[in-house]
Amino acid sequence: MELERNKAGKVKVARRIFTLEYKAEVVRHKKAENLTFAETGKKFDLLPKLVQQWEKLYQAGALTQGAGRRAVSPEQAEIGRMKSELSRLKMENATLKKGAAYFARASL
Repeated sequence: MELERNKAGKVKVARRIFTLEYKAEVVRHKKAENLTFAETGKKFDLLPKLVQQWEKLYQAGALTQGAGRRAVSPEQAEIGRMKSELSRLKMENATLKKGAAYFARASL
């Protein structure tokens, strides 16, 4: 675990982020080895309560690849693509403006 200090100088622990695949693998391992939540938590350096929550999500089907994702219409996908292209073009434009200003100063 990584330790960090916040603005007040207090030590805080950085949160770990687990992928859906990792969560599902922990639950599958628990079931295959017939382990308790505490044993599984100790083996994977997790809190037993977290393993229990993941098992509930696994049984509900929420740890699959497409879980929690909304269906995106083709129009929404196009809008997202256009927004990302717009931001890329804005950055390129700003870079070109800075370059033009630099070379304009150099020619004086």
